[in-house]
Amino acid sequence: MSETMTHGYVAEGYGRVADAFRRNFRHGEIGAAVAVFDGDTPVVDLWGGPRDPVRGLPWERDTIAPVFSCTKGVAALILAMLVSRGQLDYDEPVVRYWPEFAAHGKDEVTVRQLIDHQVGLHILRDIRMTLDDLHDLDSVAAVLAAQRPGWAPGTRQGYHPVSIGLYLNELVRRADPAGRSIRTFLAEEISGPLGVDFTLGLDTDLGGDRIAHLTRTIGLDLRHERNLPWNQAIPALMRRGQLFRALSVPDLGMPEDFVRPEIMSVELPGSNGVGSARGLARIYAAGLTGELPIAPEVRARIADPGPVPAPDAVLRTPTRFHLGFRKSCPAFPFGSSDHRAYGTPGMGGSLGFADPATGLSFAYVPNRLGLTLNGDRRCLRLARAVFDSSTRRTRTRTEPRRSAAR
Repeated sequence: MSETMTHGYVAEGYGRVADAFRRNFRHGEIGAAVAVFDGDTPVVDLWGGPRDPVRGLPWERDTIAPVFSCTKGVAALILAMLVSRGQLDYDEPVVRYWPEFAAHGKDEVTVRQLIDHQVGLHILRDIRMTLDDLHDLDSVAAVLAAQRPGWAPGTRQGYHPVSIGLYLNELVRRADPAGRSIRTFLAEEISGPLGVDFTLGLDTDLGGDRIAHLTRTIGLDLRHERNLPWNQAIPALMRRGQLFRALSVPDLGMPEDFVRPEIMSVELPGSNGVGSARGLARIYAAGLTGELPIAPEVRARIADPGPVPAPDAVLRTPTRFHLGFRKSCPAFPFGSSDHRAYGTPGMGGSLGFADPATGLSFAYVPNRLGLTLNGDRRCLRLARAVFDSSTRRTRTRTEPRRSAAR
């Protein structure tokens, strides 16, 4: 097998990341990109392989791809911006911002409980929603508000793979004085000012041939890439199982079809973000350094390790959620060892996170869809290489050092 050509650069001391990136291609990767920032300085920016293996088109510096649930971390940063402005409070009831949400005993549900997947709203009960329905955000809000919890809020945890994005979107619309949805807020206050490639959904003429062609895992060497444990795989395939039903709100089809116009045209703030590894890592870096208007006390709250990992009724594995982000835990270890890192993995293998202890921000975006809902081994190998690099240093203060951009 010929060695896959990789492109880009790494700063001194990050050679292990380049080695791990090349190793991923030997383990079945198709096309991918990885980016790391130290403060606001880029220290890793690599890409390689084909973005479209059928047509033989190479992955290039400006290639973008769907990142699935990595979108949730960007949405959580938007919530943190609203909290910093006093327009939202994690510990206030959702009904303070969205009165109709009180239906079916949800009047005391806090923002924190909702965004940390503790209310049991991962499926839609007594109604079926289609992609066409998602174009009318007012109608979506009415459907969501009328849902009843799957358990007493705050007593259990169960991952909301798709529905959480819909709830977050309405919460942002209600809390933002301008009434903007997450798509508009992202464009106007994050992606536009930072000049990064990251959008919620995508206009076909905007992406064009820049969008990577997604390929499902078939015939890979599972000795290296067995990421999905049986206790998740079986429920994911069972139509009456919690995970299968949670992934069908609404039915989005197969993951490799996520670039379809009907999916890219709607707002799914937990599922259909599109961007580059560089753009995703840059957004997390801006959150760490304060370039995004997130108050120091809010950044400190996000960086807190959060609760101990709890059994998850949907993922079937102990998982740690905190203020809308995933946190490191045995089933999903990332960042440095103090559990302050925050981010989200995306179905198929993407990952974005920030590590306050080191000031590093990381993103990996592939087009070969792996078999996992937790951190994929490809991205976790790269993350380990980042933190094993000779330049790694743990900072003793909460705020990372600002560094000049290159």
